Amino acid sequence: MYANVNTPQVKNRKLAWFDDVLLLGIMAVLAACGLIYEYLLSHYAGRILGALEAAIYTMIGLMIVSMGLGAFAARKIRCAFTGFAVLELIVALCGALAILITASVIGFSQQLPQIIANTLGLPADQLPNGGFIGTFQNLSQYLPYVWGVLLGLMIGMEIPLIARVRQALSDEHLLHNAGTIYGADYIGAGIGAAIWVTFMLAIDIQLAAALTASFNLLAGFVFISRFWHKIQHPKLLLAGHIIASGLLVLLALHGPKWEQDFNNLLYKDKVIYSKATRFQQLTFTERLRAAPLPPVYSMYINGRLQFSSSDEHIYHAFLVHPTLAASARHDNILIIGGGDGLGLKQVLKWQPKQVTLVDLDVGLIDIFKQPNHTIPPRLQRALFALNGNALNDPRVNLVFNDAYNAVDQLLAEGKMFDAIIVDLPDPSHPDLNKLYSDVFYRKLKELLSRDGAITVQSTSPYHAANAFISVGNTLESAGFNVKQYHHNVPSFGEWGWSIGTLMGSNAKQRLQKLQQLPVNDPWLTPELIHGAFAFPAQFYKDKALVKVNVLGSMQLYQYHQQAWLNDQG
Repeated sequence: MYANVNTPQVKNRKLAWFDDVLLLGIMAVLAACGLIYEYLLSHYAGRILGALEAAIYTMIGLMIVSMGLGAFAARKIRCAFTGFAVLELIVALCGALAILITASVIGFSQQLPQIIANTLGLPADQLPNGGFIGTFQNLSQYLPYVWGVLLGLMIGMEIPLIARVRQALSDEHLLHNAGTIYGADYIGAGIGAAIWVTFMLAIDIQLAAALTASFNLLAGFVFISRFWHKIQHPKLLLAGHIIASGLLVLLALHGPKWEQDFNNLLYKDKVIYSKATRFQQLTFTERLRAAPLPPVYSMYINGRLQFSSSDEHIYHAFLVHPTLAASARHDNILIIGGGDGLGLKQVLKWQPKQVTLVDLDVGLIDIFKQPNHTIPPRLQRALFALNGNALNDPRVNLVFNDAYNAVDQLLAEGKMFDAIIVDLPDPSHPDLNKLYSDVFYRKLKELLSRDGAITVQSTSPYHAANAFISVGNTLESAGFNVKQYHHNVPSFGEWGWSIGTLMGSNAKQRLQKLQQLPVNDPWLTPELIHGAFAFPAQFYKDKALVKVNVLGSMQLYQYHQQAWLNDQG
């Protein structure tokens, strides 16, 4: 005789198995959501306020500690079934609204001085910016971390509550309860990381938050439906989930625009275009001036000014022309960074045979290279005019890769260059730090002709003197004969560059012989170049104490961070 497969005992076993799989699946989904919330908040803090890596490390550390505290706090929840359903509703709401609320508070704090001035009729040069206003502005920048702590506390409650639910359903789970749940949690977190890297990095951050919160709500819906009779006030909780679902739809449709409007309040000029690429947040602003002066267009990357159309030519003239004037030939040039094509425009004035430009961000180059219907036409025309459509010049070879890897590839191909121009952002986070390291500069040395010259953007000698000197010392450690020079760029203040040669006279000596620039430039003259090598008497007095940026040491990153922190108070 065969056993009856439909006996109550068999049915109960199947139901218990189904519930167990359901709970573990919910735990995996929630783990993925929790990890994505960490990335979302730290990503927002880094892209809008700068210091992306520091924000990530801080956020992850805070959330891990908060999750531990949340696990302890879960013991105070009497009914695990009801507590879990309520928890997912709150997590979904907080996760979906955190970035939008943060953007609104930070934007309002930046506009508060102007609001007060308009109310009191104060002149433009007397905006209130100290006292409680300054405190409010500073504290508002920590809001992403406050949300991180709150979400961490609630995410930390999820595992203990799921564990108690499993115990309540079957005593068989007691033996392997923790191990099984943590296994689902770790796998879910890995899936969340994969989703973030492959999908969510490329979409608007507020849309990503709404999508992530929708999975918390979905988990809550499924949990309420399955354990309806074990939950207190299930109808009320279900109504809350339905209302929250409507809010998420609203946030998915309109949240990105609302968030961007709030973010735009951070900028002095009007934001006319913003784009999140896979690697960075690009923001373009416009400032109208009295006729016949053209508008001023500025570009920000992760909240940091990269150029202003009013004076970018000063920066790029000092970056490019001394380098090529100090080089014996100009046939084959390498540019690292400079995806906007502004430096490339200056290089092409020297009539090279070929220019290789290496930049990681395809999205950035596309903005400056080809028409895009999403960009305001007036901005597109201004950008093409600024770079002279240089990125479409047939002599230009574009390489889309991390500069560190691209240089290795160029070495493997046996390439040599008459001059090298390194136009990278400041070493404000560890990923950029390696591109200012001794090892990277030794690689560049192998690519440079013996009678050529290399110039590296070297941050501000006024605001970050040790960082500036460290760039020079690091180039020297790689075997270059280095001189440094500086000039005032109004949008940035005093700015500096390091120029190195390999054989014969150093760059300063070569340029001293320069009586006339071989190319036309509306700003730069030989006299300005000669004077740019002069520094205050005591500027280099501690040069021997400034450390070389050895690969992996993060020395330059630390110099840079500390200098700007001190400068900004």
